[in-house]
Amino acid sequence: MADQNTEIRDDIHVLNGRVRLLHPQNGGFRTSLDTVLVAAAVPVKSGQTVLDMGCGVGGATFCLLSRCPDAQVTGIDIQSGLINLAQDAIELNKAMSQVDFVVGDIADAAFPVPFDHVMCNPPFLAAGTYTPSPDSSRALALGHHGRDLSLEDWLKAAHRSLKSRGGLTLIHRADHIDDIIRALGRRFGDIEIIPLWPHAGEAAKRVIVRAIKDAQGPAILHPGLVLHKTDGTWTNAADAILRDGAAI
Repeated sequence: MADQNTEIRDDIHVLNGRVRLLHPQNGGFRTSLDTVLVAAAVPVKSGQTVLDMGCGVGGATFCLLSRCPDAQVTGIDIQSGLINLAQDAIELNKAMSQVDFVVGDIADAAFPVPFDHVMCNPPFLAAGTYTPSPDSSRALALGHHGRDLSLEDWLKAAHRSLKSRGGLTLIHRADHIDDIIRALGRRFGDIEIIPLWPHAGEAAKRVIVRAIKDAQGPAILHPGLVLHKTDGTWTNAADAILRDGAAI
């Protein structure tokens, strides 16, 4: 597959400017709030290894390293153009010794040493249920255009890449929680569900799910996180995550 246009613009700063991301000028998938939130939810400890599946331009990778600079992160994405931008951002984020970005398809990828954690933001829509974006880069980011992978495919890849008792952290649509639980199957246990509410009293739009490979413990539904006050500004809890880099 030919590289995407990698002409860049330095247009995204997150975590109150502590993380600097590079994006293609020709559009495509953009770093989102979900990227920052999933990185904040990984219970990583100093010295542990993390796989960022579908890493794009490295948004979640660099957010995680801002909170835990002694972690070691490998990012994988099918789009070589996005990986090029992620690699260019390593020096900008002073992460030269902590990051490795590789081009690859998660369905086929095999790593020599399994990871302590896997984080991901899988495509929200199943193949055949949507019209693919006319932007080829965005279409790939939203579901491997031409070779759509199911949620179960993503979770199988995560399971294969994790150490026994390693942790999976993902963010997804709240109305797909039943699909997530089914896809986790018996491969994961000790499941934690963290609802993300746009405003107090509204239905959750997103959920963060954490699970442990080869565990057998029951699921826990956490109190969750309200993102916005009634005036549209961030709640104090959300602001601590999005500006100060607090963990979820």
